[in-house]
Amino acid sequence: MVANIAVIGMQWGDEGKGKIIDFLAEKAEVVARFNGGNNAGHTINAGGRKIILHTIPSGILHSKKLNIVGSGVVVDPKVVLDEISKLRKEKIKVGPENLVISEDAHIVLPIHIEEDKKTGGKIGTTGRGIGPAYTDKIARIGIKARDFCNRDIFKKRFGDEQFYDEYEEYASSLREFLANTSLIINEQIDSGKKVLFEGAQGTLLDIDHGTYPYVTSSNTIAGGVCTGLGIGPKKINSVMGVIKAYTTRVGAGPFPTEIFDSYGEKIQKRGNEFGATTGRARRIGWFDALVGRYSARLNGTDSFAITKLDVLSTVDKIKICVGYNYKGSVITEFTNDISVLGKCTPVYEEMDGWWEELSKVKNLDRIPENAKKYLKRVQELLGTPISIVSLGPDREQTIVLKKEFLF
Repeated sequence: MVANIAVIGMQWGDEGKGKIIDFLAEKAEVVARFNGGNNAGHTINAGGRKIILHTIPSGILHSKKLNIVGSGVVVDPKVVLDEISKLRKEKIKVGPENLVISEDAHIVLPIHIEEDKKTGGKIGTTGRGIGPAYTDKIARIGIKARDFCNRDIFKKRFGDEQFYDEYEEYASSLREFLANTSLIINEQIDSGKKVLFEGAQGTLLDIDHGTYPYVTSSNTIAGGVCTGLGIGPKKINSVMGVIKAYTTRVGAGPFPTEIFDSYGEKIQKRGNEFGATTGRARRIGWFDALVGRYSARLNGTDSFAITKLDVLSTVDKIKICVGYNYKGSVITEFTNDISVLGKCTPVYEEMDGWWEELSKVKNLDRIPENAKKYLKRVQELLGTPISIVSLGPDREQTIVLKKEFLF
């Protein structure tokens, strides 16, 4: 059992982190989001309801949890207030007592969204203004939430802008949620509370370590927990990587294991591989062990939660990428150099599939033998234990293999 867990995406995002975080949040006391903006979407199926969250941490669906949005997140006030309104309509309690937003978080404004729509298409961004908001932050010309909610400062800077009146109202509504979240989360950890650190996107979209420039604008890896929430690295007790049983990618950029045949279409349909934020179809690929090992190394991953194993049912031959062929040589370690990655062809191992439906399986013993072999091989290639197997979107469709990595 561990006290604090960071949940990190191990591929290009869309690994099913929302479901895993929701599952773990039942025993957590604090859920804290450390990076990204509303360009991310966590889809959670619980109690017969489908809830999509973009900014608010997934712990909001559980009672008596404190949810924190850290300074590493960029906040679109219009989006987060709309999210709060929709949650309240679902009879989900949201207030300053269970949701706090860092006063140091930067604000996404209409000018950022306009800029993103002009320039973001080249690399396939969501057009939500996230990149330009981070650009202004780094250029030291952005506006923090505390200043956005200060009438005098906000009017002085943006009083002549067309959006001023509308956003001044948003500032009034947002004000009650602002707090010194670094102080709060350190106090929670020091008092022995169980804390779940929630990341957005995936490791290969990290601004420093991903497939640049086809990346997001924040640090998506475990190191981002410290900068995005204002805690020391020793306060992260365990890192759980979330990895899909195959690979997907949204937007442009090299993708060595991408599938263009009927297998890809089948997996896309069975896996409902469409973005929670944009609805865009995700590109489909076979499992890439080089990606998994690279991500495990960057994040110091202690265990993996593997998701969507059920989607591979009825696929008669399943491939695992174990190397890249580049100019006649085989590469066995991932490279984020896109000039190389874009010219790599995968070296595959092939395994027999299974035909049994897995969505109602409750324990490992009932999983088909070929599926067990697949899990075993993935674990061997990653060199890291699998702690959770997810067999569907609902909380109940989850098998815990190693409790020592959970709360």
